[in-house]
Amino acid sequence: MIAASGQEFDVAKYEIGNPAGKWPEKAYKNLGFLNSPPARPVRMLCEYLEPLERFERLKVDDTIVFFGSARTLPPDVAEEKLRQVEARASSGKAPSQRLSRRLELARRDVHMSRYYQDARQLAFRLTEWALGLEGNGNRFAVCSGGGPGIMEAVNRGATEAGGPSIGLNISLPMEQAPNPYQTRELSFEFHYFFIRKFWFMCPARAMVVFPGGFGTMDELFELMTLLQTGKTPQKIPILIYGSEFWKRAVNFDFLVEAGTIGPEDLDLMHFVDDVDSAFEFLRDRLMRLFPDPSTHFPDD
Repeated sequence: MIAASGQEFDVAKYEIGNPAGKWPEKAYKNLGFLNSPPARPVRMLCEYLEPLERFERLKVDDTIVFFGSARTLPPDVAEEKLRQVEARASSGKAPSQRLSRRLELARRDVHMSRYYQDARQLAFRLTEWALGLEGNGNRFAVCSGGGPGIMEAVNRGATEAGGPSIGLNISLPMEQAPNPYQTRELSFEFHYFFIRKFWFMCPARAMVVFPGGFGTMDELFELMTLLQTGKTPQKIPILIYGSEFWKRAVNFDFLVEAGTIGPEDLDLMHFVDDVDSAFEFLRDRLMRLFPDPSTHFPDD
């Protein structure tokens, strides 16, 4: 065993030599080494440089990033599941407690599925608008986390509009599976959360936040912190979609009352409840803040 960076690893796991064992392997071809703890900085650098090269080659100048729950179902799927549960519940027998719970959840999913449809429509309209802008770059390309739910809806809408559809996927033990609506050349798979976050934030010119759970809130609060502390070079707009959900999920007014944030911090967010209002807000704000294509990605 050899110690490196405070950790021990087994030399026997390394691929030493070519398959015939006649010649040492080049370090950058040695998968055993590249997947080892000492090579972690190399893997991190790859997750920065490889997306950078693709974005620049495909002329993706800036993005509109969407976040939202991976669990939100398309309306047709949610309605079909509700029909199936209702059919079982109407069989003549009194529904069991378990079946009653399933019926309650199926109705909830139908109610929440409207956000899937709204995200799809908003991504379509933004992409259609962006494709009509002057210039030969992919301005304001729609970007999501690449998975199911709201992420799928967003990529679906952008693809249906005929524009670029970016997916920043990440390897997770549950929920995350690449949806089929991503532009193949703009579909990425990350291992490191912090580098994925960098690629969400760095080219972003607006953030749209649909109802979601811990992951969605993590992204929302992180960007608001960056804006609040002046750590971002531009004041990008944050659009919060679905005030019915968000004002129950997070009591922002109480944070002001408790003195943990200032009244001016509420100006970081803009709440909307329909696609038309969301589209008009983003279109007008983006053209005012970013009238010309960016010089790709900032250096700092």
